[in-house]
Amino acid sequence: MHRNSLNIMQMFVRKYLSDIELKILDLGSRLVPSRQQRRLGSYRQFFTNPKWHYLGADIEVGENVDILTDGYVFPFSDGEFDIVISGQTIEHMEYPWVWFKEVTRVLKKDGLCCIIGPAVFGEHKFPIDTYRYYPDGMRALAKWSGLEILEVERIKQEYMIEDTYMIAKKP
Repeated sequence: MHRNSLNIMQMFVRKYLSDIELKILDLGSRLVPSRQQRRLGSYRQFFTNPKWHYLGADIEVGENVDILTDGYVFPFSDGEFDIVISGQTIEHMEYPWVWFKEVTRVLKKDGLCCIIGPAVFGEHKFPIDTYRYYPDGMRALAKWSGLEILEVERIKQEYMIEDTYMIAKKP
């Protein structure tokens, strides 16, 4: 996680979420043990509204993980979540199209997702590092999985770090 990713998620929360009951799933929520990560924190810091129910999921036990998942078959019912978020995780998925289908499956009708992935960033294996993402790639994955795109943009805010984010809705 880096400041750019946190800024994008904070923008998503401010622009799209309201003061209503929401069930939120954060995929790839584990804080990687590093001094920078501890200083910056996780996305959980943006989901403190008492009406929001945040759940952190990851493939490994660790700080900010509430539930374990294998990464491709989420242990949740169809349409269980209002919001699915994920940042700096999709590049670690060997089969991102399968992962996107699961994101879509667990979203409620009219539910939103915010997915952030690196466009420019060095290799970092946790446990693998597979792809870099550009707006066209995010659009293709959304189309494949049946999501309606609201926003997709490549953004640079830090030296040598560029991310692509996509905000989409399940029709």
